[in-house]
Amino acid sequence: MSYRSVFAPGLLAGRVIVVTGGGSGIGRCTAHELAALGAHVVLIGRNLQKLQDVAGEIVADGVAGGGHVGHVSFHACDIRNEDAVKNTVAAIVIAHGRIDGLVNNAGGQYITPLEAISAKGWDAVVATNLTGGFLMARECYLQAMQASGGSIVNIVADIWGSMPGMGHSGAARAGMVSFTETAALEWARSGVRVNAVAPGYIASSGMDHYPPEAGPMLREMRETVPLGRFGNEAETSAAIVFLLSPAASFISGTVLRVDGARPQVRMGWGQVAAPEEAQSRDAVKPFDGFHRYRTPRVFQK
Repeated sequence: MSYRSVFAPGLLAGRVIVVTGGGSGIGRCTAHELAALGAHVVLIGRNLQKLQDVAGEIVADGVAGGGHVGHVSFHACDIRNEDAVKNTVAAIVIAHGRIDGLVNNAGGQYITPLEAISAKGWDAVVATNLTGGFLMARECYLQAMQASGGSIVNIVADIWGSMPGMGHSGAARAGMVSFTETAALEWARSGVRVNAVAPGYIASSGMDHYPPEAGPMLREMRETVPLGRFGNEAETSAAIVFLLSPAASFISGTVLRVDGARPQVRMGWGQVAAPEEAQSRDAVKPFDGFHRYRTPRVFQK
């Protein structure tokens, strides 16, 4: 099997696109789709083994597809470390001569109320979800895109209505939205577009890292989504690829939500989730494009 993208084969041929957090979840899925469309994908993450595993998958899929796709490389890098980011971006430019796109996907958080978050915990989440993304974007701009243009997609979250239980992440993601808008303005003169994708409730492998006691809450979350289900990694990746593509050449400074209308939920509306009959209709049923996708353990029966 191969990735079932809705985009034209070869759409991103010759492009060099960096994906942070490329070793799992949405980043892994996006890397697969970008490679399937002809891009050379550069995976960035802290866990070298995960990056090697994903790179192996992409190469194997490329061989199975006749060798026309599947171009990938990887670098271990802690995006919170300014010198590490500078050196990693420099190595990418030396190896490939360019960076055409950046998917600022790396992130992480944990469930806890505000009063229980320590300064260390707050700083760690903000450093990963905001500062690290800024450093990656700044260096890709300075070392490559300022001279030749490019496209940056920052991955944020459903912060509309706040993020109770994960206030550190909500603050960082809101900051990244503001950064996206500012960078879109300041870097437009260099032919650089900067946008964000805000995933809502996505059934991604990241859910496997939540504690077991969070399972009931996670399983019930779909009942608060008007479309009545979780999204999946491929549906998020498609939004990212669109913003990187030539079709989005006049889109900059915006946030594309992938959330099934979740932020529109208000008290007093009665039943929120669409019934199963509505969920099965073609316009809203899940798009299962990622052939290597596995349902998170919390949803497996």
